Amino acid sequence: MGVQLAGVEQCEQGRAVLAQRRSRIALRELPATLFPATCGRGFTMDRRKFCRSTLAASAALSYPLLQAGEQSGPAGPGIPAITLDGKQIELERRAVDDLGRRFSGRLLLSDNADYDKVRAIWNGMHDKRPALIAQCRSTEDVRHAITFARERDLLVAVRGGGHSWPGKSVCDRGLMIDLSPMNEVRVEPGPRRAFAGGGALLYMLDSRSLEHGLITTAGVVSHTGVGGLTLGGGFGRLNRKYGLTIDNLMSAEIVTADGKIRTVSKQQEPDLFWGLRGGGGNFGVVTRFEYQLHPFKRNVLSGTIAWPIEQARQVLKFYGGWYLGLSDEMYVGPAMMTMPDKTSVLAMEVVYNGDPAAGEKELAPLRKIGKPSDDGIKVQDYMVMQTQEDGALAPGIRSYVKNGMVAKITPALIDAMIESFRPDPRLAFFTHTAGGAVKRVDELATAFPHRNVETMVIVGGFWNNPAEDETVIEATRAWFRALEPHTGGYYSNIEYERPNAEAGSYGPAYPRLQKVKAQYDPRNLFRLNNNVQPAA
Repeated sequence: MGVQLAGVEQCEQGRAVLAQRRSRIALRELPATLFPATCGRGFTMDRRKFCRSTLAASAALSYPLLQAGEQSGPAGPGIPAITLDGKQIELERRAVDDLGRRFSGRLLLSDNADYDKVRAIWNGMHDKRPALIAQCRSTEDVRHAITFARERDLLVAVRGGGHSWPGKSVCDRGLMIDLSPMNEVRVEPGPRRAFAGGGALLYMLDSRSLEHGLITTAGVVSHTGVGGLTLGGGFGRLNRKYGLTIDNLMSAEIVTADGKIRTVSKQQEPDLFWGLRGGGGNFGVVTRFEYQLHPFKRNVLSGTIAWPIEQARQVLKFYGGWYLGLSDEMYVGPAMMTMPDKTSVLAMEVVYNGDPAAGEKELAPLRKIGKPSDDGIKVQDYMVMQTQEDGALAPGIRSYVKNGMVAKITPALIDAMIESFRPDPRLAFFTHTAGGAVKRVDELATAFPHRNVETMVIVGGFWNNPAEDETVIEATRAWFRALEPHTGGYYSNIEYERPNAEAGSYGPAYPRLQKVKAQYDPRNLFRLNNNVQPAA
């Protein structure tokens, strides 16, 4: 169906930006399915014009890497920077040049022609200017960058895919460690494993795995980075069957605050591995992820069914009881939004990971409720679903979200969902469905403690005009305030402002996280995240 989050008029421009951020991926690896002829939801694009902009963006980033001995910038005074505690300092040009001689990637200062392009992240709300950007090509580059920052007590931001909703993958006057050149994905079909670099995007993880008839749980926007998604937990359309992304993480290569390169797993440094699975970027920079893959037929029963918003109560009341009996193969999640033509809808996103005939039978009761205005559920390539949000959530859009975990969809919550709805094309309510395999993992088996949830509710604002920032942010907060009493805890990957990470995000996992933090990052070098304070 053509459900669209409004306010994304610059979709084609967003595509060009995304193409720039994938400079290390050859154009032949970006098939038309990544950016279908319909731009996101309801936008038509000129494919030839897009191809020209993509080629131009690729050429613009075909720059030479900083060579050994090459100057990172003109000689002169120090570079203004900031420490972890906010103290103003200057970075010596000689020290930066010395780092450059040991670096195989690129070091960018503000006078570099590519500086503004590289510092830009997905959410247009955040316009920050690092003192220095370290574009890393190898784990050794990451080690050098971390050592440089630690020795100077320098504020550090780490960017994988640049999708940090709160903007924590970039910082003002600190060091940005940019992993985007480290975006390779390799699949070993025999042992059913995928190996992804710290800067890889979900599109490559999905598409490379599908080439071998395999898959793992990934997120719902394909230009999201694997790093942030994985470290925070990893909700996706297959999590009811295969668990969260962290449940499929087999090992990781990480550079910790002391500059050591470690390979961690359940057998190697298990406490750190436990912390990585849900504890976010608190412990270091992950340069490689190893994932468990599962056999998968890429043509699946999937799509969206929608009803006029006037039927929302009827549909949600049915859904509130029906979803409890669904199989692990069935993923169904409600959303409410208003189209650019001011038509408001309740939509259900569906993915059935199994025999389509069995899926049709399981889905039939939902289709009988009310009178759907659109039913786009059919057997189609899984990547259609995995890329359908890409245009609507294109890089550069301004966005603000609030979220909360829900243990059960109660009548009171349904009432709140209906009564709080705001018919504003810039706002939307949506969910990430859990349960199934997610719920069967012990609460403290990983650092992600929200195993008892059935879904996550999210209210988001999406717009382009900076003059609307205050209005849309307050409207988003007001909508979520009506839902918040029915939630417990939140998902740190997409949360803006919660003062108490201990109670809201990590819950009973927090004391152990503090101990792991004290062991691997006692000075809290990695603090631009849903931060864990080191144990005393």
